[in-house]
Amino acid sequence: MTSAGWFLAARTMSKTQDTNMKDENGAGWIFRPVAVFHGGAIRRYGAPRQGVFDGGAEGVVEFMAGQNFETALRDLAGFERAWLLFVFDRNAGSWRPTARPPIAPACGPERIGLFATRSPYRPNPIGLSCVRILEVKGLRVSIAEADLLDGTPVLDLKPYVPAADAFPDARAGWVERQAAEQWTVSETPEFRERADAILALNGPDVASVARLQLSANPFDSTRKRVTRTPDGGTLSLRMFRIDFAANPEARSLTLLRIRSGYSPTELAEATDPYGDKELHRRVWP
Repeated sequence: MTSAGWFLAARTMSKTQDTNMKDENGAGWIFRPVAVFHGGAIRRYGAPRQGVFDGGAEGVVEFMAGQNFETALRDLAGFERAWLLFVFDRNAGSWRPTARPPIAPACGPERIGLFATRSPYRPNPIGLSCVRILEVKGLRVSIAEADLLDGTPVLDLKPYVPAADAFPDARAGWVERQAAEQWTVSETPEFRERADAILALNGPDVASVARLQLSANPFDSTRKRVTRTPDGGTLSLRMFRIDFAANPEARSLTLLRIRSGYSPTELAEATDPYGDKELHRRVWP
């Protein structure tokens, strides 16, 4: 199903609500995208957990033509930030009443009630992100600090108004008890060369994902596929293997190299469950 054709139908939850949640066909409210997001994150593991922490993650929100959205976007350039409401279109239908946060609380339960988290697996797969506006031109809004996947349907865009939207002293529940162990992450020229080669072939941004996964609690194997080695460890991202060195005293990591997780025999086989064997063959001929 294409992003442009995706729709969200809100079902009624009780007979009392039924009269208030009907469209003209009596089926429930229907929401259609007004735009599509284009960015570098293709797979779910490549999206930042919170765009503001990623330091970049630029992309473009491209609005649909023929709807007079050019006029609707007028005056938006005067705002520094905006709220994006979008669809977790690759997570629809899969949700649980609890979620496991990427950084666990220092004390308390391992799993948190869903509505007390920002998990993308929700009954109605609606996402909300506060992004930074770089440029508004025609039907295209260039943004930074995005945590959306390429092709994500966008339902709405609203300006961020600090006087109404910012409450820096508000309580943050279990988030205030997170036991985050922050590490600095650097990389070798060998790692950067291989990461750039993967990007040039339209592969994932392995460097960005590695920084995201390893900058907090890097050896927490309950929330990432990581194994220890005498001098550091190896992070697995699908079939990519990222070797890194660690300095525990300085809490610093160095990304050393990227290896393929496929053996030569596996690469020669026709089965390709992740659809990435051709990429690996070209990066590691």
